[in-house]
Amino acid sequence: MKKIAYSVLAGIILILGYQIFLSPAPRQTVGAVGETIICFGDSLTYGTGAGAGMDYPSQLSRLIDRPVINAGVPGDTTASALERLERDVLAESPDVVLITLGGNDLKNGVARGMAFENLQKIVESIQQRGARVIIGGLKFPLRDRGYGKAYQKLADETGASLIPNILEGIIGKRGLMSDSIHPNAQGYKIMAKRFREAMLDY
Repeated sequence: MKKIAYSVLAGIILILGYQIFLSPAPRQTVGAVGETIICFGDSLTYGTGAGAGMDYPSQLSRLIDRPVINAGVPGDTTASALERLERDVLAESPDVVLITLGGNDLKNGVARGMAFENLQKIVESIQQRGARVIIGGLKFPLRDRGYGKAYQKLADETGASLIPNILEGIIGKRGLMSDSIHPNAQGYKIMAKRFREAMLDY
């Protein structure tokens, strides 16, 4: 009887070992980042320059097969975004918030310190609700005014994830832009892929 029991036990151990060591590892999915995903920002989030359903939040939604809320408002500055933060973002109890803000501040000549003070309030308010933040930074050659470095400083101080230049390799490329500032559908597709990668790496 003991020999039979030992044989059965050895068989169980072999089966368990096979399952542990030879079974394929579980695939990492975007589902791990949370249920409610909100894209918060200006015209780059809204999708100016692309047709219906071709903005980056819509394309991101299709890439990850999950609902994504587009809370983009063309012309938004960090100040106007801060004013609507509670209504459009925090009230939705987000798990992940993707941010593209600061371009209109730069264009309108808003002082860098003021713009990033607003942006820091936005990021920290979201984090205080338990959501993760991914920032799509911007760098404009010759007229950056230190904004690029300020995005990095903000990410370092808040722990938010940063894509240093969300328009890198897009801006200035005729096949990817609808005008001098806004991507076309193909450009927004690249943005969506970058945010997706950042979500997986977070």
